[in-house]
Amino acid sequence: MPASHPSPAESSIALPLLKEFLKHRDNARSGKIYPEDDSHLLYEPEYLSGYHSLKEKIQGRIESKDKFFSLEFFPPRTKGGAVNLLARFDRMREGDPLFCDVTWHPAGNPGGDTETSSLTIAGAALNYCGLETMLHMTCCSMSKTEIFRHLQRAKEVGIRNILALRGDPSNCHEDWVAPEDGFTYAADLIRHIRKEFGQYFVLCVAGYPSGHPQAKSYDDDLLHLKEKVDAGADFVITQLFFKAQTFIRFVTDCRAIGIECPILPGIMPIQSYESLRHIVRLSKLDVPQDIIDIVTPLKDNDEAIRNYGIHQTYTLIKELFEADIAPGVHFYTLNREVATTAILKQLQLWAAAPRRPLPWRIAANHKRSGEDVRPIFWASRPKAYIFRTQHWDEFPNGRWGSSESPAFGELKDYYLFYLASKSSKEQLLAMWGESLESERDVWDVFHAYLTNSCNPKTGKKVTKVPWNDDELSAETALLTEKLADFNKRGVLTINSQPNVNGASSEDLVVGWGMPGGYVYQKAYLEFFTSKENVDALLNVLPLFPRINYHIINRSGSADFSNCHKHRSTAVTWGAFPGTEIIQPTIVDPVSFRAWKDEAFGLWEEQWGKLYPENSKSRSIIQHITNNYYLINLIDNDYPKDSCLWDVLESMFAWRTLRQENVVRISDSVLRS
Repeated sequence: MPASHPSPAESSIALPLLKEFLKHRDNARSGKIYPEDDSHLLYEPEYLSGYHSLKEKIQGRIESKDKFFSLEFFPPRTKGGAVNLLARFDRMREGDPLFCDVTWHPAGNPGGDTETSSLTIAGAALNYCGLETMLHMTCCSMSKTEIFRHLQRAKEVGIRNILALRGDPSNCHEDWVAPEDGFTYAADLIRHIRKEFGQYFVLCVAGYPSGHPQAKSYDDDLLHLKEKVDAGADFVITQLFFKAQTFIRFVTDCRAIGIECPILPGIMPIQSYESLRHIVRLSKLDVPQDIIDIVTPLKDNDEAIRNYGIHQTYTLIKELFEADIAPGVHFYTLNREVATTAILKQLQLWAAAPRRPLPWRIAANHKRSGEDVRPIFWASRPKAYIFRTQHWDEFPNGRWGSSESPAFGELKDYYLFYLASKSSKEQLLAMWGESLESERDVWDVFHAYLTNSCNPKTGKKVTKVPWNDDELSAETALLTEKLADFNKRGVLTINSQPNVNGASSEDLVVGWGMPGGYVYQKAYLEFFTSKENVDALLNVLPLFPRINYHIINRSGSADFSNCHKHRSTAVTWGAFPGTEIIQPTIVDPVSFRAWKDEAFGLWEEQWGKLYPENSKSRSIIQHITNNYYLINLIDNDYPKDSCLWDVLESMFAWRTLRQENVVRISDSVLRS
């Protein structure tokens, strides 16, 4: 996302950069080189041009001949299933899908507020997982009033893409009639959406390569599809099919009757015998005999069937791409990821190392398209930051504006399912310890996390801590040795970055933004430590004038800083050709005070509550929560080697000298 929206003149300046960007990305995926002419340079990366609608993104990919993929998921039945699905969203996002969609299940309160409703899952995918998201909506069992209410809620959540469907009537009777004040066909729903919401929503409709099972004929069904497109649909996703020729014929027939919008093939990898039978039964599809002949003997061997499904789907999509008939491919995932990921990697569509437009994950919600700066404190908890800023009408600019203006949301709901750990209580206890005997047990957990090793007490590898639910980033790994040493001594780090002085924006570890740029960072360290360490730290910090610091306890009654109380400090910035300096990460005193409530709260919510009340283990976590301080340190002299480690060593040296003085004084008193 840009620091400012470029004018047409600025966009023309960036044109050569876009060519290099597209070539870089395409080389990373498939080794293909773009032609010498500039005809493919018709869409820009989002961090250059702001928000693009899904319709624009699809059209841009078609014109640039850059193949893409999208994914379909369905809402799970349980809260635990929802947590697992959102974890899957995070993993699948790494492959850079163009969008995902979430199905609509009328029997499951799809427009409700529960964790498993279609609208909640779609909203979480969009806002917290950073996926461009499309919500299915069926109309066969709802009145116009209900439909309007659900669409209005979708709009409030930030969803701008709807897959408009008639849906399957619950009674399944052929003589079904729409409810009073309802709709009979998807075309009616599309007209209604366009009437009530104009062009706000990008609308997709379903196409049936073999004809809808309830249609009078294949040709008649094509006319119904044209009616939906003429009513205002922007693109089509097909029902699943098994042969490339089926889709090729369908697209050819659609174009012949004037359907000109994009048509995406819907593909379902065969993953098991039972799932194939179930889907075919629901869809009323005929499976080609050659596929039946291969799958049937393997029906008791899911692994063999999945391997066949990967091969069959890869071959199918490859045929479609070689025929230049499909701009991308839409996967019906059945909420699974292994087969789909394997196919995408074989097709070289999986972006193994997607470029970072900014150092932090960009939200897909169009309402946040102008957001280009965030405090560093939430670097490992972007979902929490989005949750706490979801009601902001506008976002601070690259200079953060007035630091008094951001009002972060309350913490009372921060433990909601989409912010919870992806691991179970049993898994966390296995990593962090079924019981704790001392603060040093906690220090050992931090040390094991940073060294990618096992907790010496449990023998279980520590892959997460409450402040970071993922394994260490490659950037943090640059500091592992120093961080691990200090954590072993009670400096419990939760956030850090090395100093960087003009690294390439294409650096695989610290790079971000447009190719051809340079990125900079000030060394930064954030940690919890004891009051005794803080007393020593406050005595040695005057020896390091290049350090900015902020030290605070849980209640805020102790709050020490040498920073201006309303001024932010840039800790990450970049210089790129053809644009102004971009400054996406800051340290801000007001935000730090908002963050400290969450940071301290995680001790109790994510760790302390694993243990019984009044247990020694919970008491240890409670003691740390109430007596440790949260500290951030910035080394402003980024061209030089960081002195943050010297600051910490000086802190420990001060404690040692003070203890030695106390001992000498005590000995003197005793001798006298």
